[in-house]
Amino acid sequence: MELDRDPGWMSLIRVHAQQHTMVAAGLVLSMLVTVALIIQGVPRIVTAPWPSGLSLALLGGAAGLLLTTLGAVPALWMRGLPQRVEDTLLGFAAGMMLAASAFSLLLPGIEAAERLAGSAPLGAGIVVTGMALGVMLMLGLDEFTPHEHDKAGPCGPGNQRCSRAWLFVFAIALHNLPEGMAIGVSFSQGDMSVGLPLTAAIALQDLPEGLAVALTLRGAGLRAGTAVLVAMASGVLEPLGALLGAGLSSGWVFAYPIGLGLAAGAMLFVVSHEVIPETHRNGHQKLATLGLVVGFALMMVLDTALA
Repeated sequence: MELDRDPGWMSLIRVHAQQHTMVAAGLVLSMLVTVALIIQGVPRIVTAPWPSGLSLALLGGAAGLLLTTLGAVPALWMRGLPQRVEDTLLGFAAGMMLAASAFSLLLPGIEAAERLAGSAPLGAGIVVTGMALGVMLMLGLDEFTPHEHDKAGPCGPGNQRCSRAWLFVFAIALHNLPEGMAIGVSFSQGDMSVGLPLTAAIALQDLPEGLAVALTLRGAGLRAGTAVLVAMASGVLEPLGALLGAGLSSGWVFAYPIGLGLAAGAMLFVVSHEVIPETHRNGHQKLATLGLVVGFALMMVLDTALA
């Protein structure tokens, strides 16, 4: 009698794809388009003079990494925050991300696309196409990446093979990558009026986010120093995402508005699918909503002042 073999990762992913055909197709399509945009943008970012959109994007991503690190450090001596405070801070971060998506990604994207296409409806359609790609990309990554959220539990193929700490790390990666991509896209044309407000917003919300991540990792069983180091390492995905964002939105003239829409779609997915539900699971919906409104208002002021 032949013993049952433990299925490999590819087998698990293949079975999962058969069970979620539409999501898998959307992920493949969005990844192919993203890779194609990056490839066509490489010659432009490689030959661009200093300081270029790429260098500004990397500096912006580094700012996100720095603020994530600063936010995580208090977890060395803190074991946790009151749940209502954590939910309010995450609501604040969600508000800043929502406003950044609207004011620093979608509106500049529609303006650029309308100017290039010579038509307002066509320009909006180009940005909406980018949004759809961003949502399909994040929906697919969320479905096919094993990860865990603090209250929702583990999900994704093969999650039972990973420790709880690693599942949290993968969840953080899914959150930080679109933020970095948004920074890269916003700076890809060297436009400080677009990139600076967005980067300021993402960096500011990285402070409470870095602390929340480090405290969650401590709750998952990691030592204080290890939890802080892992939270800091998660911030590396922001400069990496910024590099990808700058690449995919360079070169072809319509790559810029498509990239802005893609980054906005990815961020909106993360806010709606991950952050807001997380703040509403503990009975502190009002405080979380107030935090969201304050974050949205602050980002609106930053966008006006820094632009």
